Amino acid sequence: MPSRWRLALLVCVAIAISYLDRQSLPVAVAAIQHDIPLTNTQFGALSSVFLLAYALAYAGGGVLIDRLGTRRGFLVIMVFWSLACASHSLAINVWMLAGSRFLLGAGEGGGFPAATKVIAEAFPVRERSTAMGIVNAGTAVGAVVAPPAIAAILIYGNWRWVFVACAAAGLLWAAWWSLSAVALAKADAFARRPLRSQLRRDESDFAEGTDENTLPWTSLLKLRQVWGLVGAKFLTDAAWFFYIAWLPKYLYDARGFDVKQVGYYAWVPFAASGIGSLTGGWFSSWLIGRGRSVNFARKLALGLSAAMMPVIIFVTHVPVEWAIVLFSIAFFGQQSWSTLVMIVPTDLFERRIVASVAGLVGFGGAMGGLAMNLIAGRLLDLGFGYQTVFSVVGTLHVIGFCVILLTIREIRPLSRLDRRT
Repeated sequence: MPSRWRLALLVCVAIAISYLDRQSLPVAVAAIQHDIPLTNTQFGALSSVFLLAYALAYAGGGVLIDRLGTRRGFLVIMVFWSLACASHSLAINVWMLAGSRFLLGAGEGGGFPAATKVIAEAFPVRERSTAMGIVNAGTAVGAVVAPPAIAAILIYGNWRWVFVACAAAGLLWAAWWSLSAVALAKADAFARRPLRSQLRRDESDFAEGTDENTLPWTSLLKLRQVWGLVGAKFLTDAAWFFYIAWLPKYLYDARGFDVKQVGYYAWVPFAASGIGSLTGGWFSSWLIGRGRSVNFARKLALGLSAAMMPVIIFVTHVPVEWAIVLFSIAFFGQQSWSTLVMIVPTDLFERRIVASVAGLVGFGGAMGGLAMNLIAGRLLDLGFGYQTVFSVVGTLHVIGFCVILLTIREIRPLSRLDRRT
């Protein structure tokens, strides 16, 4: 297997660990509540504290990765977020949990900007959506592993060991990444090899403007394409971060599940999300390989992904087995969407600023998730019920797709003239 694809798998594992870490609280919340009582509003606030730090670090993490370089930057953020995850095990009240969630979000915020930069450095345009699909499938791997693995720890031990185990996985990956630095260098050399005709075309697409230094955020925020991506990510990640945080709690509260049942059922939608990550990326790459333009391939795949999301509106009206099916369809569509929307910055911007753009886009997504978690917790405590919340999140991807159509008329490398208009 070429080194660039091994590198994609390595980054996929990192993303899997990040999702294992962030799922630890939602899956273990029933056990944690025996020691630290939590209302729905407080649970939503804990998710939002994580997302506030995640949003700030996502934006700043892109700049950090651009300046430190991919190898060193990825190592730093992985070690930091693993130690932050371990700190949950020391919590004795909701405020200590909030502090640990904030630190975890601050560490994990750099994960996807780093992953996006790896893909931009190591892969040509025609392979990027497939590579990003592999990386994004890590979200599903981590989330699939989390319910049964955490349930097993809870059955045989204390909830505090959940966070210790997750942190240990991250530190092991950091050691693996350090030893695999040569693979990154080889992949980067591949991306710059002038004799590859496809890569020559990719490099020529970005030739204009590469003599400039990295653009500051003030310049990036003048671009409607950046605002379009940020706005779409704000809307769609509001839904996604709600699903991640509240699916296990919905099964506990509304369906009467215990820990074993959550471990048995809750992984299924996340498995579907992994298939969606791979399918969305593959479908877009397949269209490009068949001679379709990047613009057509990305937008068709995004539109089809968004069209799946409204099924979640019906989840409270069906038996639990069908509810899991509807969750699975929505998770499939969401992660197909996520793969594609995070590869669009690499289609629009030159490599030296792509992590910064990805950081801003991720900042928008995390802020959407922050707002949705606060709103969901408050609505539930006020007695509106899950149907109201699902009715809201079921429409957000369709609106997000319309935002992209309005703000990004054509997905293609931007020239200096494009950046001025």
